[in-house]
Amino acid sequence: MNADNFSIVATFLRADWVVRLVMIGLALASLWSWTIIIDKTFRFAALNREADKFEDQVASGRSLEDIAQGAGENPRQPLPRMLQAAMREWREARRAGLSDTQIALLTQRIDRSLDSTVAREAQRVEDGLGSLAIVATASPFVGLFGTVWGIMTAFQAIAIQKNTNLSVVAPSIAQALFATAIGLAAAIPAYIAYNKFSTDAGKFTGRMESFADDLAAAVARRLGGAA
Repeated sequence: MNADNFSIVATFLRADWVVRLVMIGLALASLWSWTIIIDKTFRFAALNREADKFEDQVASGRSLEDIAQGAGENPRQPLPRMLQAAMREWREARRAGLSDTQIALLTQRIDRSLDSTVAREAQRVEDGLGSLAIVATASPFVGLFGTVWGIMTAFQAIAIQKNTNLSVVAPSIAQALFATAIGLAAAIPAYIAYNKFSTDAGKFTGRMESFADDLAAAVARRLGGAA
């Protein structure tokens, strides 16, 4: 038995059908998690880049009306959407000529609207993290199942051939260990990515909350000045 008999392809083709299914499932899970990892990497980079640009515009001294107009009616990014929602409430209040009591109620409504927007955007940012968590936690156990099954096959081979020679059990043991390796290869990147992106999502949610607080305070000042 030479080294070629223990190549990845040879080990897979020689494996029991159960171990094969385990390997294929783990390979697909790994591919799925890497798709999410690549998507989240670019998505978080784009979100933070656009948020930096938008916060610079807000801090530049331009009026919020001009910035909201430049963002368009249906902006794709979270911070411009929050600004649009707040400015719509502001424009309605300015047209209606609200009393002090109505302004206080409107301020609360703006706060609730911004909080709702932050919650929705936070869910969108966290989308896909649950899948990474599933791959990270389940893959080692699925790989372990393949390992146990391969070892059972090795013992069956010993019983059938009544031979404890290493050449008899080596193929089954190799398949079992290969299933473990694939499980770990799927789980480790998913686990690392889940923790990183969870931290990134928390930071971005905090960023949105801070922006929402500043925006609500700015609109409240404007409403107070308009009363």
